[in-house]
Amino acid sequence: MSNLYHPFTCYAGQLLDVLNSHFQTVFGITKLQSTLLQLAYFGAYFIFAPFAGMFMDRYGYKKGIHAGLTLYSLGAIFFWPSAKFEKYAGFVGCTFVIGCGLSTLEVAANSYIAVLGSPKFAAARLNFSQGFQGVASFAGPMIASRWFFTGKNATTLDTVQWVYLAVAALGAVLNILFYFCDLPEINQFALAEEMHEVGLKTDDEPFWKQYRCIFGWVAQTAYTGAQVGVASLTVNYIVDQNIGINKSQASQLFSYCQITFTVGRFIGVGLLNYLDPALLLSIYGVMCSAFAMATAFAPGKAGIGCLFTLFFFESICYPVIFTLGTKNLGKHTKKGSGLIVMGVGGGAWYPPAQASIADRNTRLSYVVPFTGYAAMTMYAVGIVIDQTIKGGFRFRTGDEIEERRHELEGSKLASDSTTDEKRSSKESVQQFERVEQAEKLVAYRGLAGDVGL
Repeated sequence: MSNLYHPFTCYAGQLLDVLNSHFQTVFGITKLQSTLLQLAYFGAYFIFAPFAGMFMDRYGYKKGIHAGLTLYSLGAIFFWPSAKFEKYAGFVGCTFVIGCGLSTLEVAANSYIAVLGSPKFAAARLNFSQGFQGVASFAGPMIASRWFFTGKNATTLDTVQWVYLAVAALGAVLNILFYFCDLPEINQFALAEEMHEVGLKTDDEPFWKQYRCIFGWVAQTAYTGAQVGVASLTVNYIVDQNIGINKSQASQLFSYCQITFTVGRFIGVGLLNYLDPALLLSIYGVMCSAFAMATAFAPGKAGIGCLFTLFFFESICYPVIFTLGTKNLGKHTKKGSGLIVMGVGGGAWYPPAQASIADRNTRLSYVVPFTGYAAMTMYAVGIVIDQTIKGGFRFRTGDEIEERRHELEGSKLASDSTTDEKRSSKESVQQFERVEQAEKLVAYRGLAGDVGL
C-alpha cells in the first residue's frame, strides 16, 4: 500500500520546493512570501492529522485512505484554474487541501508498516517503503529544471497546470484501485493484549502520559521543519554561492541531492536490520547538526558539498522517529500515529523563519535547521539512555516483546524443572524410607525366627 502512494506524496512535496523559486519569478514575490506554499502544505498536517487518526479509529483505515485520496485529487485539480488565472492565493489554498489528503494517507500507511511484522525490523521496513519516494524526490526537480526554468516556461505557469492535472488523475486511479483492495484492519486492542501477555503495560497510562510518543512528536516537528527548510531553499542556496550556476542548473543539482538522500535511505535499511534504531538516529542526528552548520559557513563548492552530505544523513530520520514514537503504544497506537504525523507540521514553521534570514543571506540561513536537528538528536540520545537504564545498552536491534516472551518461557521452564526436582527428591526420600522399613522388617522377622517367636 505504502509503495503505491509514497512516490506521489514525495512528488507533491518536492515539486513545491522548486515551485518556491519559480513563483518568485512569475509572481515577483520574495523568498519569504514564496514559503507560504510550505506553510499551507505542512500546516495542513499539523491541523488535519489528529482528525485523520480519529476518523480511522471510528471508520477504519480503508475509508480513511479513500478520504485522503479524494482530498488529494481535489486539491490537485484546482491547481489548473489557479495557474490559468495566475492566482498565488489559489495555489496556497489548493496546497492546503493536498496536505490534508496526504496527512490522512501518512497516518494509515505508516501505522500498517510499523505494526504488521516484527517490531525488531519496523524502522527498516518503514525506511524501505519510503525509499520508493526516491524516484519522485528527484523527478520533481529534474522536471522543473527541464520544463519550469527554461524558455518561456521560466516566466509562465503553463506547464504547472498540466503537471497537476496529471497528478489529480493519478490520485483518482489510485482511489479506484484501493476500492478493490482487501485491506485488513489493524486491531490496536490485539496489540495491547500481546504487550500485556509479556508484562508490558505502558498503555495502561493515559495517552498524555505516553512520553516517548509526546516527545517523539516534538522531535518529528523539529526534524521535519529542518528538513523542509533545507530543501525549500536549496535552489536559492546553490545559485547564491556565486560559482556561476543558474536556476536551471541549481534545480538539476537539487535532484542530485535527492538522489543522495534516496541512496542514504536504502543504506539505512541495511544498517537498521542490525543496529539499534535509537543509537543509529543519535549518530545521524549529530552528523546532521554538524553539516547544517558547515553548510551555513562553508563558501562556494565546499558549502554545496556539505549540503549534499546533509541530505545523506537526513535519510533515515523521519521513519525512525515515527517507529520510536509509536513503539509499544498498544491501545493508543492510532492516536500516537496521528500525533507523530502531526509533527510533519513543523515544515510550516521553519521555512518562513529560514527565508526571513535568506532574504539577506541565504548561506547563513542554514543555521536555522541546525536547531531542529539538535532537538531530534536530544530525543534519540534520551531514548538510548532510557533503554540503557532499564535493560542495558543496546547495540543490536531487537524485539522487546519477543525477548520478554523468551525470558518468561525460560523462567517457566526453570520453575517446572525445580518443581520436578523437588518432586523427584521427595519421591527418593519416600522410597528410601520404604526400603529402610522393609529391611528393618526383614531383620525383625529373622530375629523373631531365631528366638522362636
